[in-house]
Amino acid sequence: MEKEPLVLTLDFGTQSVRASLINKQGETVYVARKTYEPVYFSNKKGYAEQHADFYWDNLVECLKEISAKNKDRLSDIVAMTVTTFRDSAVMLDKNMKPLRPVILWLDQRLAKAEEKLPAMHRFLFKLVGMKDTVDLNRTRTMAHWVKENEPELWAKVDKYVNISTYINFKLTGELADSPGGLTGHFPLYYKKKKWYKEGAMKGRIYGIPNRMLPKLVPTGDAIGVIKDDVAELVGLPKGLKLIATGSDKGCETIGLGCLTPDIGAISYGTACTIEVSNPKYHEPEPFLPAYAASVPDLYNMDVQIYRGYWMLRWFASEFASELEKEARLRDIQIEEILDEWLDDVPAGSDGLLLQPYWGPGLARPLAKGVIVGFSNVHTRKHIYRAIVEGIAFALREGLESIEKSQKEKVKSLRISGGGSMSREVCQITADIFGLEISRVQTIESTSLGAAIATFAAVKEFKNVNEAVDNMVKVVETFKPNEEKHELYDRIYHNIYLQVYPRLKPVNETINEIFKR
Repeated sequence: MEKEPLVLTLDFGTQSVRASLINKQGETVYVARKTYEPVYFSNKKGYAEQHADFYWDNLVECLKEISAKNKDRLSDIVAMTVTTFRDSAVMLDKNMKPLRPVILWLDQRLAKAEEKLPAMHRFLFKLVGMKDTVDLNRTRTMAHWVKENEPELWAKVDKYVNISTYINFKLTGELADSPGGLTGHFPLYYKKKKWYKEGAMKGRIYGIPNRMLPKLVPTGDAIGVIKDDVAELVGLPKGLKLIATGSDKGCETIGLGCLTPDIGAISYGTACTIEVSNPKYHEPEPFLPAYAASVPDLYNMDVQIYRGYWMLRWFASEFASELEKEARLRDIQIEEILDEWLDDVPAGSDGLLLQPYWGPGLARPLAKGVIVGFSNVHTRKHIYRAIVEGIAFALREGLESIEKSQKEKVKSLRISGGGSMSREVCQITADIFGLEISRVQTIESTSLGAAIATFAAVKEFKNVNEAVDNMVKVVETFKPNEEKHELYDRIYHNIYLQVYPRLKPVNETINEIFKR
């Protein structure tokens, strides 16, 4: 039998981990999946934590399954790679042991950021209008929270890394990561793809000394090889290379085949994003950096809706819990019932509009979730459709900011993530953006993108463009309905874009009264 090169992708999502064998045609030969139980735990309201070795243990189970079920294919694996969710801090002692549970990106706690920046830095940030953004960044950096609330533990921290870095270490013994894997609250100079120098103005925002940071490995290079004891434990070949790629959203963009500034990638996951790849560094929104891509020589301009399609589960839990029983009786998923609801409500939700800022963003640090336009015609179904429409409006606003920054229009979109499984959601999104939106052969485009980046890195293709041409296949395209797009355009310009500026003073007062 002729050898078929395979890449082993280790893809950590917010709710499960997937280990996949993917070939050069973009086909998943085998996938082992473990759903996290529990996804996280909360010692206090709003907390979201999980043990770092919990993720490792789940990965080990997946790798054992891969090895047991694919014994005749293991020698075909040319390399492997790790991609994880972003911005989830692991704090290690001098023996590289976790000192506390991982504080996940979902966590809502805020630091007071009592550690003052130098007076000149504070003055300059205020002068250029960055004060609110810097303040939000500092309060959301978990290093500051641990310093304030667990000072004895902080004194023991030797290394401060993302969960991806820890998994890399467990596999290879190398505490290293790619610039694309460290998206989040780390002092990374994204444009140069290196750490800020100690004491640099922007680097000091995060309060993490350089001695605590991991080694950076250029995207596409090998982080190391799998340790012999790990290979024996899980049944993989010894000497297998671990290639540096990038974060989940970065790999997802590559997996959708979005390599140029004229194609945008929408991710409808727990967090929702709009991403555009560009060989030049452009900030997608004021004071928001472009991130290092999962392949060399590209940046990802990324605008994120922090609580994205998490909101659909939130809605079902808070306002439609009885649907679980109906779904069981009909032997379908809750999402299928909710899709039926979308068809029961017209475009524009009969005047109900939602802004999905259930978590503030860097460009809008004072933003809060808003629903406006209620009247006696509105039902739960209207609220649900307004959530779907509101997320798409927010991503459209993000895309327009990206287009303004790069001075180039996006001509088409690709879509992925759990939300993209709904044809109704895809069509609504096409109608709101007024652009054709395509799905590719798999919703697991993060794993696919990681495989593409790895195949290109080990020269199974001459470059990433050739890899995408061979591995990404568009299977369905949704064209916008012009009449609905015209309606959405009026709503977007005349209502949606007016809400945040007008409510900003109200949000400031809410923060003052409730000490947020």
